[in-house]
Amino acid sequence: MERQIPKNVRQIGNVSDSPKIYVEDYVDTFFTQLCEKCEKNGNGPIGAFLVGDIQSGDDEDYVYIYGAIQMHELKLSGSEYVIDDNTWKHAYEDCKQFFEDGEMLGWFVVHPGVPLMPEPATVRLHKKSFPKKNTVFIMKDPVEKDETYYVHKMNDLMEIGGHYTYYEKNPCMQNYMISSRKKNGVFPSETVEDRAAQDFRNLARKRREHRKEKKTGGLMYAASACLVLVLIIMGVSMINSFDRMKSVQSTLETLADTSDSAQTQETSGSVTAVTSREQTEDADEAQPSAETEGAGTDAQSGDASESGQDAEAAQSGTGTESTGENGSDGVYVVEEGDTLAIISKKMYGDVTHVDAICRMNGITDGNLIYVGQKLLLP
Repeated sequence: MERQIPKNVRQIGNVSDSPKIYVEDYVDTFFTQLCEKCEKNGNGPIGAFLVGDIQSGDDEDYVYIYGAIQMHELKLSGSEYVIDDNTWKHAYEDCKQFFEDGEMLGWFVVHPGVPLMPEPATVRLHKKSFPKKNTVFIMKDPVEKDETYYVHKMNDLMEIGGHYTYYEKNPCMQNYMISSRKKNGVFPSETVEDRAAQDFRNLARKRREHRKEKKTGGLMYAASACLVLVLIIMGVSMINSFDRMKSVQSTLETLADTSDSAQTQETSGSVTAVTSREQTEDADEAQPSAETEGAGTDAQSGDASESGQDAEAAQSGTGTESTGENGSDGVYVVEEGDTLAIISKKMYGDVTHVDAICRMNGITDGNLIYVGQKLLLP
């Protein structure tokens, strides 16, 4: 299966050479533990097999090392390293147990007092044990902690200027390190990750937390802005409603004052002419004198009726002319013969606004309107 190039990496040295080598952080930590063990023991070399896979791309080859298995025993014959069959057997067993899909693609040696340059015999051993192209050989100084990487290419072990340490979940290597802890003589204090790796992980964790806090803060800011906007809209609506209610109340008070100076008469749907109080009183005073006239009473009564109608018409006409076209300013003055249906027809062209006119003016009975009454149009 093709592996994706790791994103969380730390560059070590110059990585311009080919192939590109990626070493998982737990493997690098395991190398450090072997160095500490070798320095403490102060004798012979300690070796480990490298486990991983090699992948070839269009323009570049990649080597991924995600496991390391300590050699059961790395022997010396003079100045030459010897890997016997028993060591290979133990290595295959451990690889099958902890790295089922892994391939042994090189080896690692930590040896005090030895230059970090492979002897010809070491090159021959590598070519015999790992003949595949791009297999890796690593040498490390347990005191100075210097290390050198070599790759098998062009029928030789050629030094690589640098590599990458990458970070990801690696349960296989974790389980192997736990099982081999007692065998390696590693104490808990020695299993702490190297400072650079620890700092890198802390930095990555802080960045994730910062991004999470930034995202949460953005959401809170957006929610607060929406809340403020809603409150502003509600406030403006309430102010507008208050102003409108105040205007309606003022209009109703004006209408109430007007209604106090007039008398109304319930009709069957048509408006009845309404006279002022003074005219009503004059009519009452004139009635007795009419009765004393005898036969002339009917004529006088007729004249008085015609006179009253002329006065009402004059009064109605005066009110309409004073405001221009009736209803143009949003207030309609009731004329003789008007009903709410007729008013709706005049103002809107249909009779569907009767209920709206009633609600706007607080009218509960549509028959109770009178000439000269001012109605607020919706």
